[in-house]
Amino acid sequence: MRKTLAQRVQVTVQGTVQGVGFRPFIYRLACELALTGWVQNTRNGVVIEVEGSVEAIETFLERLPADAPASACVEAMHTNIIPARGDESFAIVTSAEPGERTLVIPPDLATCQDCRRELVDPQDRRFRYPFLTCTQCGPRYSLLTALPYQRSNTTMAEFRLCSSCRAEYEAEADRRFHAEPIACSKCGPRLCLWDEQGHKVAGGEEALQRATALLEQGLIVAVKGLGGFQLWVDAKSEEAVRRLRGRKRRLEKPFAVLFPSIDAIRDYCLLSPDEEALLCSPQAPIVLARKRRDAALAEAVAPGNPYLGVMVPATPLHHLLMASLQRPMVATSGNRSEEPIVTDEREALVRLNGIADAFLVHDRPIARPVDDSVVLVVDRVPDRLKPEVVILRRARGYVPQVIRWCGDSSDGKEQGPVLAVGGHLKNTVALLTGPRVVLSQHLGDLSTLEADRAFRQAVEDLQRLLKVTPRAIACDQHPDYRSTGFARQLAARLSVPLVPVQHHHAHVASCMAEHRLDGEVLGIAWDGAGYGGDGQVWGGEFLVAGYRQFTRFASLKPFRMPGGEAAMRDPSRSAAAVLWELVGEAIVDLELSDWNMRGSQRGQLAALLRSGVASPWTTSMGRLFDAVASLTGLCVQASFEGQAAMAVQFAAEQEVKVGGVTVEGYPMDLGPSHSPDMKWMIDWRPMISGVLDDLRRSCSPERIAARFHVSLAAATVRVAQAAGLPRVVLTGGCFQNRLLLALVRKRLETAGFTVYSHALVPPNDGGLSLGQAVVAAHSS
Repeated sequence: MRKTLAQRVQVTVQGTVQGVGFRPFIYRLACELALTGWVQNTRNGVVIEVEGSVEAIETFLERLPADAPASACVEAMHTNIIPARGDESFAIVTSAEPGERTLVIPPDLATCQDCRRELVDPQDRRFRYPFLTCTQCGPRYSLLTALPYQRSNTTMAEFRLCSSCRAEYEAEADRRFHAEPIACSKCGPRLCLWDEQGHKVAGGEEALQRATALLEQGLIVAVKGLGGFQLWVDAKSEEAVRRLRGRKRRLEKPFAVLFPSIDAIRDYCLLSPDEEALLCSPQAPIVLARKRRDAALAEAVAPGNPYLGVMVPATPLHHLLMASLQRPMVATSGNRSEEPIVTDEREALVRLNGIADAFLVHDRPIARPVDDSVVLVVDRVPDRLKPEVVILRRARGYVPQVIRWCGDSSDGKEQGPVLAVGGHLKNTVALLTGPRVVLSQHLGDLSTLEADRAFRQAVEDLQRLLKVTPRAIACDQHPDYRSTGFARQLAARLSVPLVPVQHHHAHVASCMAEHRLDGEVLGIAWDGAGYGGDGQVWGGEFLVAGYRQFTRFASLKPFRMPGGEAAMRDPSRSAAAVLWELVGEAIVDLELSDWNMRGSQRGQLAALLRSGVASPWTTSMGRLFDAVASLTGLCVQASFEGQAAMAVQFAAEQEVKVGGVTVEGYPMDLGPSHSPDMKWMIDWRPMISGVLDDLRRSCSPERIAARFHVSLAAATVRVAQAAGLPRVVLTGGCFQNRLLLALVRKRLETAGFTVYSHALVPPNDGGLSLGQAVVAAHSS
C-alpha cells in the first residue's frame, strides 16, 4: 500500500477574523480533518499552517470560508505551499505583535443562540446573567480601548476572571476561548436600578423585576445597553408615548420599537423573509417594516407612517427584560433631540434629567457611543438573486468593519493615511490607509456642543486605536460646517494638506468605492442640500465623475429657497418658489384648494422671491419633493428632516400598491444649460404645471405623488442616454426612498445601463466620509 505524502500549506486570512471565534473554529476544523499545524493572530489578520493529506487540505480550504463563524467576514485568503515539518498536533499559538497595524476592529454582535440557551437554562451557571457572552456575540468595539483586541485593552480589564471563567477562556476547544468580555455573576458587571436622583433602588435580579414593573405602569426607564442608553416606554400606551415625545422634544419623528421575538413582530408588521433574516442576523439592526393596518400600537409611535422601525433583543439584558414584559416597547436613543446618545450613568442623570423616571444601569464602562443600526429592504426584483438592502444608519453590528476599495496608486506607493471628517448632518468620520477604509459609527448632527465633543472623540478614537497619523485631511467644501472648521484647524496643527471635497462628488465617490469601481461613471446625486462650486445650494445633480475629478453634466433648473434654511423646515416655501418660477406675481392670487398658505404669507414670500434677499438659488431634489408635498397638502409643516419627502413617498406607494405602476409621468424638459460649466438642465416647470392641472381636476394626492415619482425616473434615463456612460451610480438622501430607488433602477436597467446603489454605507450624509477619503487619496 502506497504511503500518502503529506503537504503543508500556509494560509493568510484577512478581514474580520479576530474577536469572533475564528481561531477556535480553525482549531476544530483542523482536528476534524486530522491536520496538524497551528493558527495565530497577527496584525494583518490570521495566519494558519496546516499539514496533512492533499485531500484533507483541499477540504480544509473549501470549508474555511464556507463554514466560518457567522460573525466573521473573510475578505481575502492567500495560500502558499511550504515544506512539511512533521507536526504531531494542531495548536493555537500566541498572537504575533510585530508589523504594521491592519485596519480591522471587531464589531459588536447580537446574542448568539448558544448564549440565549444558557440564559434561560436554570442548570447553567450563567442563568439569567445579563452580561453573558462568547466569541460569537457580545460587545467588542463599544468596549475597546486599544489594539490588539484583548481583555487588557477593553473596559472589561477591571473585572478579574474567576477560576471558572479563566478555565473557559484558556480552553482551546471551548467556544469562550479568548472571548475577551467573558464574565459571570461572580466576576463580572452587575445591574442596578436607580431613581431619578441616582439613588440605588435595587440590584441584580430585583433591579430587573422592578424595572419591568415600572415599564408596565407606563413610566419611562433609561436602560444602559451595549453602546449607550435607550429610553424605554410601553409602545401600546398612547399617553406614555406622548409623554416621552414631550419630554424628549421629538414631535413626530418615528420611534423604533423593540419586540420580544420575530413572532411578536408578525402580529404588527408584514415581514418578508429577507427582513426576518436581517433581524435575526448577528448585526440585528432596526428594520423598517410595513405596518399592518390593524397594528394595535400607540399612533404616537410613528404618526402617519406606514412603516415601523422594528428590532428584536440584541443583548442578554434586553432578552431578559422582554421575556418578562412580553409586549412591544419603544426603545429610542437615550438623548435629547439633536444630541448624541449618553454612555455614562452619571452623565445620564444630568442629560436625561426630566425625561427618565428611573435608570437601569450597570458598571461595565462603554468606551464610545454606538447606536442601533437602521436598514430597509427594497422589494426583491424577480431577476435579482439578492434583496437590495439599504443601510440608513451604520452603527452597531456593522461598525467598524473595513470597507475595501480599488485603491491603487500609479507610483506603487500605498495611498493615505487620509482622515475624512464627513458633513454636518448624520456625521461619520473615516480613516483610509491603502485599500482599506474604516468608518466610525453614526455620530448624528453636529448642531450641539455635545455632538461636537462626540465627533472630536471619534476622530481621536480612530487615530489612537489604529496608531495612524493622517497625511491629509478631507472635508466638505461648505466653509461653515463644524466638521470643516475642525478639519482646517487639524490640518494646520499637523502641517498636512487640507482637501475640501464637493458634497455630491463625495456622495458619488462613496458608492463607487464600496463597489470598487474605477474610471468614470454617471453619478445621480439627489439630496436636500450640498454646497455647490458656484455658490448655489446643489441637490439634483448628474455628475460625470471619477475619484480625481468630476464635471457637472446636468442638474435641475434652479429655484429659490425663500428664507434660506427656513425653507428646509417649511415645505410651503419651496412650493412658493417653484410657483414663482412658473407664474411669477400671479402666485399671490393663485387658487389652489390643497395648498395651505394664506394670502398674507404668499405676499411676504413673493417679496422675498422678488428681491432675492435671504433666498439662495438651489437645484435641490429634496426641496422639489417638499414643493409637491405642500401643493398636494400631504405635509404642511415638517418637524424633522425628510418628513415632507416621506409623505410624498408614502402617498405614491399607496397608489402603486392599489394599481401597480400604471400611471404616466408628467413631462419634464431636458434642454441645454445656460451655464458654461454644465451641458444640460432638467426643467421641472412642465411637471409642476401638470401637478396644478391635476389638482384642479381634483386628482388624488396619491396619484399625483405616483406620477411625480415616475417623472423623475423617466428623466434619469434621458440624462443617462445623453451622457452615454454605461455605468450609473445612485446616491444621496433621496435614494433612501425605496419606491424612487426601485423605479429609477428599473428604468435605467431596462434601458441597458448597469446601475449601482449603496449597500455598505448609507446613501445619505452618513456615507460622505468614505467618498471624501477616496477622493482625497487621489488628490496630488
